[in-house]
Amino acid sequence: MQEREYDDRVDSLFNAIEDGIDEIEADIDVDSSMGLLTIEFPNGSSVILSRQVANHEVWVAAKSGGYHLAFIEDQWFCGTSDETLSTLLDRVFTEQLCKVVSAFNSI
Repeated sequence: MQEREYDDRVDSLFNAIEDGIDEIEADIDVDSSMGLLTIEFPNGSSVILSRQVANHEVWVAAKSGGYHLAFIEDQWFCGTSDETLSTLLDRVFTEQLCKVVSAFNSI
């Protein structure tokens, strides 16, 4: 994948994640800057997604751990947890909000 294609994919991804967060009924703060998408929950915990341009990955840092995702067969996939990004985000948001989240099916 070329760098421009990677940038476009991650831009679209971060926008889709922000749209998904808007659908969640909780006071969640989102900040997007410097290649990071920082999501802060009402309990003070956070999830941070970062662009890893050199290896064309997206990394997710959450209370439950750190995850590296690569774009494989038209989806972001974590080889460590064997989850797609949508499944991973639903899980970590559920853990950090202490309520079931199913907001990221469209990413």
